[in-house]
Amino acid sequence: MPAILRYILRLGPTNPVAVRLVQGGSRRVRHMYIRSAYLGVMILVLLWLLIFGPSTSGGVASYGELAQAGASSFEMVAYLQIGLICVLAPVFMAGAIAQEASPRTWDILLTTPMTPGQIVSGNLLGRLFFILALLFCSMPLFALTQFYGGVPGRSIMASYLIAGCAALVVGAIAIALSCSRVVGRRAVFAFYVTVVSYLAITIGIDRSMVQAGLGAGEDGSGVTWMTAINPFLALTSLLEPTGYPRADIENPALGFVGSWMLARPVTTWCAGSIILSLVLMVASTITVRAGGLATMTAGATGVPIHKRVFKKGDSEEVHRPPRTVWNNPVAWREAAARNASFGRILARWLFIVFGIGWALGLIAFYHTTGMTADGFRLAIAMTVVGELAVTALVAINMSATAISREREDGTLDLLLTTPLTASSYMSGKLRGLIAYLIPLIAVPSATAGLAGFYSLLNGFGKVDKAFVTDRIGAGGRTFEVPIVLPEAGLVVLLVSIAFIAFCVIIGLQWSLKSKGTLGSVVGTVGVVGAIGGTVGLCGWLSSDTIPVLGATMASLTPASAVRACVYPVQSMSETVAESGLGSARIGLALGAVMASGIYAAIVFGLHKAIVRNFDFTVRKLAGVK
Repeated sequence: MPAILRYILRLGPTNPVAVRLVQGGSRRVRHMYIRSAYLGVMILVLLWLLIFGPSTSGGVASYGELAQAGASSFEMVAYLQIGLICVLAPVFMAGAIAQEASPRTWDILLTTPMTPGQIVSGNLLGRLFFILALLFCSMPLFALTQFYGGVPGRSIMASYLIAGCAALVVGAIAIALSCSRVVGRRAVFAFYVTVVSYLAITIGIDRSMVQAGLGAGEDGSGVTWMTAINPFLALTSLLEPTGYPRADIENPALGFVGSWMLARPVTTWCAGSIILSLVLMVASTITVRAGGLATMTAGATGVPIHKRVFKKGDSEEVHRPPRTVWNNPVAWREAAARNASFGRILARWLFIVFGIGWALGLIAFYHTTGMTADGFRLAIAMTVVGELAVTALVAINMSATAISREREDGTLDLLLTTPLTASSYMSGKLRGLIAYLIPLIAVPSATAGLAGFYSLLNGFGKVDKAFVTDRIGAGGRTFEVPIVLPEAGLVVLLVSIAFIAFCVIIGLQWSLKSKGTLGSVVGTVGVVGAIGGTVGLCGWLSSDTIPVLGATMASLTPASAVRACVYPVQSMSETVAESGLGSARIGLALGAVMASGIYAAIVFGLHKAIVRNFDFTVRKLAGVK
């Protein structure tokens, strides 16, 4: 066999690292469940859309209706596929980042005769194999839509290319983080949050630009500069060429960059993802055998540069002032000791300061400029929901690692030798985590409250800015409503505190019964996502269609409560049409109180169950690290 061919094969199919990862991952039951659930969801959604999608006249669907049903079904399943890939790719790639936390693995790997390129490509291809397998296993489902017509084969292949490039760039980022060795196991969740936040922020910016008429097309409702850097927006430009038009490629005013970003967003996304992945791969090959960025930047002192900047590596201080501990030391440790590092203190205060500053700046910008009411409401809603999502993810990460981390480092064994009871230990964890998260919860609540306060004060003299006219349906009644309900801050605060407490108790439960931090985080995300998504969808749909009671159900989750506070007529249309806006607002407030009570009861019940089974669970996992 020629040497060049043997070298190429060692980079891919016959790479020992890739073979080991594929063989090991194929035996894991969790991976099998993920693949089965992925394919099952795709099948059920496609069947549902194909069966109930066609609008028939006389019980028989025409060929045109079947073609339209096939096209709409393909659209929905294509979006679902990219969504699932973006959610599952960080899960499969999390092991690449967590591998850095075990230096022994790197020490053994670096003693082999493998080149840096083979080590990096093997890690990437071995972990990317499972994501690409998910894509290929759904190909027969997309082929079924061809029988109905209306779906060009080129669009199917382009949607797969967009999803594949999204998986590739996520995998390359994970491998680069692993090879740099400047992060640890805690970066797994930060990596996941970053991916989700990036997608949400770019979509929010795109929607705001479209609302302001800054997109392509004659009316400014087309692609924006965000389209080519977000897989969902790139797919939208592919599937909705009329509703989300691209710029004219022959327009000389676009320039070189504009002709790629605005006229060819799908090509730009795919090419940009591949180029970025190659750059990250090259950087990884440089750092993998050099000991990572932490070693490369340590210099002669042996202290990494980021520690030298903040004077963390050469301090000779052996004593620090005593601190006042709460009655429950576990609660104090969770609430206060988590701010021990400079990075955590900085991140927490940046979130608070920038969150409040953004809210004040947004209100001032709306008050002093020609920003439309629809644009302001969309910005407020997306800001509050985004901040709540970040806070919920932080709560999940902290609670899901609160006990499993102590089991891994042996701290739990020491705590169990103290007079602390199971009840005081779990109560301390719950109380301390909620106390730590209260300032973060206050940021989205304050954002909604400031917008409501602006409407309460009649826009500081600009009444036309503080109120807006909403219509029920296309030709329904009109109502003069505040741009944001004045009680929005209290409603969001009540529901958010209760929902975050629910996330924390679910995280603690998984953290107690899981062997490691990675499994507890993934399990908590799955449970909270499934329950929150189901309850939120029920509240979202019920608030639109059920009179009186629907307004109460709008407060079941923070997201649906935010929607009801910003868009009361649209979200509680039946209640507003039947009983008026005042009754809908009362129902929304009562729903927030009831939702808080329901979540509190669930938290109390789960806490009692965890305490009752605490000794059994701890003994069962004794010695697991």
